[in-house]
Amino acid sequence: MSGTVTSSTTATAANAATANTRLTGDFNTFLTLLTTQLQNQSPTDPLDTNQMTNQLVQFASVEQQIAMNQNLERLISMQQASQVTAAAPLIGQRAEVTSDSLTLQNGQAELRLPAAGTARTAQVRVLDGTGRAVRSETVTLGTGATSWTWNGKDSSGRTLADGAYRVQVTGRGANGEEAPITFTVAGTITGAERVNNEMTLSMGGMNVGFDSLRRLLPGN
Repeated sequence: MSGTVTSSTTATAANAATANTRLTGDFNTFLTLLTTQLQNQSPTDPLDTNQMTNQLVQFASVEQQIAMNQNLERLISMQQASQVTAAAPLIGQRAEVTSDSLTLQNGQAELRLPAAGTARTAQVRVLDGTGRAVRSETVTLGTGATSWTWNGKDSSGRTLADGAYRVQVTGRGANGEEAPITFTVAGTITGAERVNNEMTLSMGGMNVGFDSLRRLLPGN
């Protein structure tokens, strides 16, 4: 399966360069004023050398700080690029992620449910973009993890388009009372992207944060 790996950078480095340019202009103006003042100072009231030295030190300190920030931005950009590159082998892999959306890919979607505990059953509801329930099913939990698959058809048997669908899972106890339940969504990773300093993975029409990745599945 084809995939994409892209990266975007922030404007912080450009801002640092602008600040450095502005500082350079201010520093040159300061030196011009200082030279003029030295040339025209009164012999009876000479320029305070301590004050002049302090001003020079302040300019030098700010300039060094801006240069340090620029170097840090370069390191961050390199690290971000390496993270995107490192994500490339994940393209085409099936994985489990935490998400409140279900990814329908090639007419198939999969939900991973835990073993029975306080919750004995799980009520699964799939919602479209308008919030309308397109599929609802009650799943009995077993002694081990349970996979619930969806063939992409709504309750009337109509085949829906691939994409991301909201999913709601409600656990029910032995007496039908609501019980806490956790679940993960399984799908194939189709892309990786870094936007605004955050790494995201694409699984068809669904995007999740890289920190949502829980497990890579065998049999890819």
